[in-house]
Amino acid sequence: MGTTRRNWIAAAASLPWAWRAAAAPAVGSKLALPDLPLIEGGQFRASQAEGLVTVVYWWASWCPFCAEMSPSIEKLWQSQRDRGLTVLGIAIDKTVEPAREYRRRKGYTFPSAWVASDTARVLPQVRKVPMLWVRGRDGRVVMAETGQLFPEDIEQIARFT
Repeated sequence: MGTTRRNWIAAAASLPWAWRAAAAPAVGSKLALPDLPLIEGGQFRASQAEGLVTVVYWWASWCPFCAEMSPSIEKLWQSQRDRGLTVLGIAIDKTVEPAREYRRRKGYTFPSAWVASDTARVLPQVRKVPMLWVRGRDGRVVMAETGQLFPEDIEQIARFT
């Protein structure tokens, strides 16, 4: 069996000097979502995600790996939102302005909030990005990944809809 890019990255991540991300929630665990103000205005209401597949995507405007992933997240959002998928992006920038400007410049439309005090009360604190969790229609985690995902990995999320 050949080595894929994903296997190579997983092997590199095990090296002692490799960057480590915060722990992701366990697959099968319940994942509560908070109500959060969206970067461009408006509100993400947890009740809006009930019964939907929800991609929780932690990102930052300064993250080169997020820059590679975000176009695929936008594509997934555009292609699957009518099939029962929603996205909750959560930017960890120190202030909201860089995140807002980045999204405007890139033309991203998937719902995205900025880390706020309300976030930490419900979701684990994430300090490193990218991180992606998929919450199934039943509110349980069906996928949890830390680090960069490739477009083909993100496309596979559609199978949960």
